[in-house]
Amino acid sequence: MSSRLRHSAIWDAIDDLAARHKLTPSGLARRAGLDPTAFNKSKRLGKDGRERWPSMESIAKVLDATGSDLTAFLDAEAGRANDRGAPPSGAFPPQPSTIPLLGLARAGTGGFFDDGGFPVGQGWDEVDFPAPARDSHSVYALEVQGDSMLPLYRDGDVLIVEANAETRKGDRVVVKTHDGEVMAKVLVRRTSRQIELMSINPAHENLTFDLAAVEWIARIIWASQ
Repeated sequence: MSSRLRHSAIWDAIDDLAARHKLTPSGLARRAGLDPTAFNKSKRLGKDGRERWPSMESIAKVLDATGSDLTAFLDAEAGRANDRGAPPSGAFPPQPSTIPLLGLARAGTGGFFDDGGFPVGQGWDEVDFPAPARDSHSVYALEVQGDSMLPLYRDGDVLIVEANAETRKGDRVVVKTHDGEVMAKVLVRRTSRQIELMSINPAHENLTFDLAAVEWIARIIWASQ
């Protein structure tokens, strides 16, 4: 085992533990009786950029909630710290690359996301995702319903989105407002106060929102068409 525990590897071990039990990091926190945002990506660095570490109490709670072994948890971390090609004996086995899937219309009904836009709760299906599972904890899928996104996206297409991703002008994004509206648009402009979105379907007008009205923004990284 490495004599030095790395910040990123400890968080990776928590992500791996969640994936092993087919949970998101938020779902793992809920199972352990913790605040569902305790393991969010946004909680891993302070506002000043300093590294924030999970407490030993929170690690103990998730290990107890999942019936997992501390030695295997730390061995998995050590395997990453040593950059080995394969995990050491007792570490978590490779996970299938599946991510949560939800219909776009249902995404606005509430109870499916935490405050950071990460998938939580029940009612999600699953879909294969062509990337290692440990790289997909902030990634989920939304199924297009209806024709509001023609001609780019059709009914039944699946959008793969990344929560809390850095967005830039021209990115295709999914936006959810505090009113429960969920929409796929193109990011035109973002200031400290407002966000301007261009509609994919030319029959729908462009929109401008105050950022205070936006619950979360996720970047579309891939689409099945």
